[in-house]
Amino acid sequence: MSVMCGRFRCVMAANAERPLSEVQFLTVAEVAAVMRVSKMTVYRLVHSGHLPAIRVGRSFRVPENAVHEYLRESYVGVESA
Repeated sequence: MSVMCGRFRCVMAANAERPLSEVQFLTVAEVAAVMRVSKMTVYRLVHSGHLPAIRVGRSFRVPENAVHEYLRESYVGVESA
């Protein structure tokens, strides 16, 4: 599964990597725990389109691999002087 992000929305595109039935989804609280941020921060990332999610009723579910991909892309290395 790959994630393609436009300006306002992220779209999950299924590919041969992993069948949709095998994708692990996390709750907002679980994502917040993994990222060590508040649930509100996760909601902001979802609503801004930086973190893809699906809606299940009134709650959101985030693909686990999207969380890891977001963290990998957001990593800031420290250069030594």
